[in-house]
Amino acid sequence: MSSIDPMSLSTPRPSPRVSGTSGTPSAQSTRNNQHTPATAATTTWASVTGADPEHSQRYIARWEAIEGGGGDIDGEARLIDAMAPRGARILDAGAGTGRVAAHLSALGHQVSAVDIDPQLVAYARQRYTDAEESVGLPVAWHTGDLAEESEVPAGPFDLIVSAGNVLAFIPDAAHRQALGVLASRLDDAGRLVVGFGLQRGRSLDAFRQDATAAGLQVSQMFAGWDLQPFTESSDFLVAVLVRAIGGNETTQAGER
Repeated sequence: MSSIDPMSLSTPRPSPRVSGTSGTPSAQSTRNNQHTPATAATTTWASVTGADPEHSQRYIARWEAIEGGGGDIDGEARLIDAMAPRGARILDAGAGTGRVAAHLSALGHQVSAVDIDPQLVAYARQRYTDAEESVGLPVAWHTGDLAEESEVPAGPFDLIVSAGNVLAFIPDAAHRQALGVLASRLDDAGRLVVGFGLQRGRSLDAFRQDATAAGLQVSQMFAGWDLQPFTESSDFLVAVLVRAIGGNETTQAGER
């Protein structure tokens, strides 16, 4: 797997560790992410695109350049496929340009995809469903906010994937709520797989607290999509979550 990092292209959107590599820790990762609260403010996707209306189109162009240059853009999708039964029901939560959803669809899975950015959803739908690149089962594309109950496909899903820094771009006040909505979309035996940089404004402790409050428990943690071991110095987290055993049904706000 290659080690392409869109962050080096000044891309403030998923995904570092795109190819499934754990990458080289940045200077910011010298702090102990597991025990030290994040001090950086969480930047939301709405604030980025609101300040720069052309950002989404440049983001699309960057991913096209990575792909055109032979970069591996399917690392996350390969891991999810390996975890999934054949023909699994999968939700791509924060689908961006649609690369993960499209790859999983081409492998025969039943895929729904949702993203808050209508420009990215329109691009994904046109490229992977309406145009000649359509392969496999059609993806059900949706524009929606992960923290809004009515805007996320109902499921239930065998697997939900939220790659890159999608969770890092959700405002702190809505993060627990978004995890609660995703938890409610899982099949009883379903799994939620998320990946995000711990240097981007939300600590591991904060993430785990919100997950617990949303009725989820972390079953596995890795330092990248290639399943390198997670350590206290890791600056990127891939976590596998399941519904908490004996937990109450979550509410829209992720409260138990």
